Amino acid sequence: MNRREILKLSAASALSAITPAIASAASAPAAAAVHKFDIFELTLKGPAEGNPYLDTQLQATFTLDHRSIQVDGFYDGEGTYKIRFMPDTEGRWKYATSSSAPALNNQTGAFTCLHPAPDNHGPVSVRNNHHFAYADGTPYFPFGTTCYAWIHQGDALEQQTLDTLRTSPFNKIRMCVFPKSYEFNHNEPQHYPFPRTAPASTSNPQGANDYTRFNPAFFAHLEQRLTQLRDLNIEADLILFHPYDRWGYASMPTEVDHRYLRYLIARLSSFRNVWWSLANEYDFMKAKSTQDFDTLLRLTQQLDPYQHLRSIHHAKVMYNYGSSAVTHASLQTYDFASAPLWLRTWNKPIVYDEIMYEGDINRRWGNLSGEELTHRFWLGIINGCYVTHGETFLDPTLSANENDTQKIWWAHGGKLSGTSPARIAFLRKILEETTTLGLEPSSDPYYLNATSPSSTSAGFDPKAPPAAILYYFDFHQPGQYDLPLPENATYTAELIDPWAMTVTAIPGTHSGKSTLKLPAKPYQALRLRRTQNS
Repeated sequence: MNRREILKLSAASALSAITPAIASAASAPAAAAVHKFDIFELTLKGPAEGNPYLDTQLQATFTLDHRSIQVDGFYDGEGTYKIRFMPDTEGRWKYATSSSAPALNNQTGAFTCLHPAPDNHGPVSVRNNHHFAYADGTPYFPFGTTCYAWIHQGDALEQQTLDTLRTSPFNKIRMCVFPKSYEFNHNEPQHYPFPRTAPASTSNPQGANDYTRFNPAFFAHLEQRLTQLRDLNIEADLILFHPYDRWGYASMPTEVDHRYLRYLIARLSSFRNVWWSLANEYDFMKAKSTQDFDTLLRLTQQLDPYQHLRSIHHAKVMYNYGSSAVTHASLQTYDFASAPLWLRTWNKPIVYDEIMYEGDINRRWGNLSGEELTHRFWLGIINGCYVTHGETFLDPTLSANENDTQKIWWAHGGKLSGTSPARIAFLRKILEETTTLGLEPSSDPYYLNATSPSSTSAGFDPKAPPAAILYYFDFHQPGQYDLPLPENATYTAELIDPWAMTVTAIPGTHSGKSTLKLPAKPYQALRLRRTQNS
């Protein structure tokens, strides 16, 4: 249980002992309390006969003063129904249910929303057009990683993944809801999202899904992992659909897609660390059209009472990221030169979620060096965007015909073995030291650079000299450089070696056209920070 948030955990079997930070109002609603941005959960008993997933509708309206928020409830099996709510304002909230089942209808109560704990900053949303922040205003710069099927690997490997993340630089993880069937990943998951029949014949070797019902144990396991990620301050970028499938999830009927979204959002939207990624490589999903995904994005936007971040990932055909249903772009490309144009066109954040991976597998996308992945991270950051890591190293003790036993971070989680994560941690530290508002790509015609705008109590101050300037010299190796600094501001300078992870102060202060001596070495960076009295 979470040390500071739980009053009482609901006793429903599918969620027993695995949903910390959910305050249950099942037995003592008058005494219930929950911290701001945590989860208040109402547990009710109702009809179990027939098919409650289809036959019973349940909602609740939560009210604070003159403000009301409606959320959907869900059936959790064995006659148990639940409603979850994430309060965003302190005070005394009241609730009332409405349902097609008399036993669930017009259930009323109240709870107190308390001040959040120090490490609870709320959900992440877009800030300053191209960047992100937590709900309380704390800056958030996404440094993500990719572990597509890590929650489908069994407790031992999943716990190892969490242990690795605990000491990693990553504060976001791209992960699939559905299990994945792809290279190096052919295991059967412990849980399935829908009840499945056993294989009946050679024409039905995998069995069949009962799409009219859900499997609460599957979702309870997912919720356990979301809770553990939240306690590590890691955002879960949930991939809701993907093409790498042998169970039928990639080609479900439209009404099942919609029912799945409704159930998933009812269960998970109250988790503050959730993002919605509608698909991984949506354009490889041949059973769905772009218009289908337009509809699914709109439905997600409509159903989510908290408006978590939403995007969709592409392979060959870039999605229309100008859509108002998309909060940020999720790109599979390493075309960083186009970033300034895309930022101006879409006027929303860009996350380069797939730029190939550090590793040694026999695939073009999976054998970058650590130096190259680090280099691509710097190119993304210097262009005012964000970048996601991935790692695809083979276990050298296993032979080529033992691919199914390989445990690769990108697919399974486990341990990291690459050289880029330490350099990514270094870059994250550099960025967080340099700006609280985010970097904007600048216009120096010779070298890559970005600025951190000066700020006022109202936000950016476009007329003021930048608070900081970050240069990245890429493959160039100048022995000196004439800095075109503002005449009306003074800056200190530091030389940064992204691979050696060193920061070396350059003596003196600099203003206007200033010439700095540099080490004539490629892949170096320069940081200039405005002095307080200028």
